Amino acid sequence: MAEIATDKEVRERIEDWSPEVPIKEPPVFVWPPRPRAFMKYVFGYPGYFLPRNIQYMILALLTWFYLTPDMATMKTFQLDWIAWIYGRNLALMLLVFGGWHLRFYVFKAQGTAYKFNKNWPEPKHRRFLFGHQVRDNMFWSLVSGCGIWTAYEVVTLWAFANAYIPYLHWETSPVWFVILFLALPYLRDAHFYLVHRLLHTRALYRSVHYLHHKNVNIGPWSGLAMHPVEHLLYFSAILLHWVVISHPIHAIFNIQATGLVPAIAHAGFDKYLFAGEKALPLGQRYFHFLHHKYFECNYGADHSVPMDKWFGSLHDGTPEADALMKERRRRAHAPA
Repeated sequence: MAEIATDKEVRERIEDWSPEVPIKEPPVFVWPPRPRAFMKYVFGYPGYFLPRNIQYMILALLTWFYLTPDMATMKTFQLDWIAWIYGRNLALMLLVFGGWHLRFYVFKAQGTAYKFNKNWPEPKHRRFLFGHQVRDNMFWSLVSGCGIWTAYEVVTLWAFANAYIPYLHWETSPVWFVILFLALPYLRDAHFYLVHRLLHTRALYRSVHYLHHKNVNIGPWSGLAMHPVEHLLYFSAILLHWVVISHPIHAIFNIQATGLVPAIAHAGFDKYLFAGEKALPLGQRYFHFLHHKYFECNYGADHSVPMDKWFGSLHDGTPEADALMKERRRRAHAPA
């Protein structure tokens, strides 16, 4: 159940608010199993379906049935349908990334209520392209990010249309169709962790991933502000469908979520105020905020697949984790 707070209560606690810690992992990959907690997570708010996954699932279905050319058209590479795919992806990015940016950072609809960093980003800085954080972020997102997203999607749809990759039909395998649909968020999150850890190796960080980490005080457009090489790695999650039998809907769901999740993951807010009084959680966004604050922790996607816990890179937001992170940094930079 979402927390309900009056506008007066929100204003009174703005200055004292901090995210709930320790950050808890969803009751999915736990032992012994917790059936009641699991069902509450699956159908509760925030949880597996709400607020985000159900939106991306519905969007993928609508996109496939109404916004994707037919398979016969996609058998050959032609500029018209490729431009259509790029245009719809661009429109989605402008709507989602731009919408959250307008709400939180242009209109400042809720001020700093539930903002992780009470300071607003300093927009102009020479470390950014064009000397401006938002323009820098929009350039990398819309040009490189949307371009590489579209290229992966176009080639994958072309391969489906020509039966070059395995094609799953709903009529013959409805159970596997649904299971794969439900499993994709976890497969995508595991892929993100592995790619992210790779990007934090010394060679790739200095030449590629540093561009994303220019954004310390993050905003929605920071989410896909990446080097083209990082975009190639990040969107490679769709390659799963080249080897695992699936349907184009699965691939669209996978890559659309990959492309749109970073907007809210980098919003810089834990909750948003709805109708001026309801504080609705955005999910465990503090988890990724801590990564931008400390760099060497929380490589995964909001702790949904707790690989940071399994591999020792978890920061759970507590003062004890802060102290441990500072000690690790001290040892790393201590003279030999």
